[in-house]
Amino acid sequence: MTDLAALARLDGMALAELCARGEVSPEELFDACMARIDALNPLLRAVVTVAREPSGPAKSGPFSGVPFLVKDSTPWPGLRWSMGSRLFAANLAQRQTPYGRRLEESGLVCAGKSAMAELGLLFSTETLLEGVTHNPWNLACSATGSSGGSAVAVAAGLVPLAHANDGGGSLRVPASACGLFGFKPSRGRTVPASFGSSDFGDMTSDHCISRSVRDSALFLSITEDRSGGAPVGFVREPFTRKLRIAAWTRTSMGMEPEPAVRRAYDEALALLTGLGHIVEPIASPSFDSPALGDAFLLVAGAAVAGIVDTVDQTRDLPVQRDELEPYTWALADAFLARGADALPRARATFAQAVHAYQEATRGYDVVLTPVLATEPWRLGHLSPVLGREELARRTARAIGYTPLHNIAGCPAMSVPLHFPEDGPPIGTHFAAAPGADALLLGLAYQLEEARPWKDRWAPYSIPALF
Repeated sequence: MTDLAALARLDGMALAELCARGEVSPEELFDACMARIDALNPLLRAVVTVAREPSGPAKSGPFSGVPFLVKDSTPWPGLRWSMGSRLFAANLAQRQTPYGRRLEESGLVCAGKSAMAELGLLFSTETLLEGVTHNPWNLACSATGSSGGSAVAVAAGLVPLAHANDGGGSLRVPASACGLFGFKPSRGRTVPASFGSSDFGDMTSDHCISRSVRDSALFLSITEDRSGGAPVGFVREPFTRKLRIAAWTRTSMGMEPEPAVRRAYDEALALLTGLGHIVEPIASPSFDSPALGDAFLLVAGAAVAGIVDTVDQTRDLPVQRDELEPYTWALADAFLARGADALPRARATFAQAVHAYQEATRGYDVVLTPVLATEPWRLGHLSPVLGREELARRTARAIGYTPLHNIAGCPAMSVPLHFPEDGPPIGTHFAAAPGADALLLGLAYQLEEARPWKDRWAPYSIPALF
């Protein structure tokens, strides 16, 4: 086994510990990361901008010297900030965000930007600007999205962890499809990771995709907003109290998951029961699911329309049709065709769904569902050149569990508990009440200890190939 593979097998905290003991230097870690990116990124296309030189010496902190990636949704000074869109292909970020400053202060070293769906709108990472990002478990499969590049880079061993964000499942879904741990913090838990806001932005939480729970827990402690309320801090140990867990499989659109997903769910249920938790199957929350899906797309369309309007005000030439993908334009056009009361009505629909969710889960510590209703799909299944109605239909079939937790502001996570022999992994989804981030992380430690996944490597990964 080469040093390239040996370092790739370690999580971020282990790499930082090597640095702290003087067994490896930050420069050596960075050079090894560049070598891994050069070896596999031409095939996988997870990294869209490579930072060939670190921006400066690694700062002293808990992740000192550890290379990571920033999702291209978020600016990083000196690097291109395209958000997966031809409209911003030449955009160079100038300012650092409060979130980015926290990451720098922790000692993390940015090695580049990861691929994403255009503006974070689709659950597949295949854009007209960057091309296709491949799932390292099966190159014909989508890495899903929108944080597909971050998930692929971690699953392939290019970096130990990568920044990602989640407005409806964009972090948890690719973590599931790539066999990784994906945690979405509660709304408002972390300092701001971007500039500006919108209804869509308010539903979005920033965090990371990682191979270990401890990396994710440390990352959260570094980035959390300490200005109000009780901070989570660094959650270090498994949760030991017996939990009451509500469980269901029916999606928000009233459909049951595919057989392979159901098997993964049943395995997780048996594992939780074996660990002493009380798992109670209940009916899924009852609300107007088509209306909720329509409201979600309308809010996304409002965000796109706002971006177009902002760009139009800053240059002489209005945004052209070929600067955004067909699906992106379709969302904006659909929003603009609605009346002035469209957004207030969407917010009211959100509130009704959140109320139904809270009523259904009252008295429970945790909610258990699948992450996706389907197995990870083939590339092209959610291509941005398909029509809006067809993409909405295909998305609704698969994405039936995760968006509600963004709307409700809940912490939620995908835990890699199921690795089929003939396809990409299938994650299991857990959520808790807003603010209960520490409880979920404690459960994640327990599951990681009971069903370890750290040595599960994709066929197209550095440890599997070198």
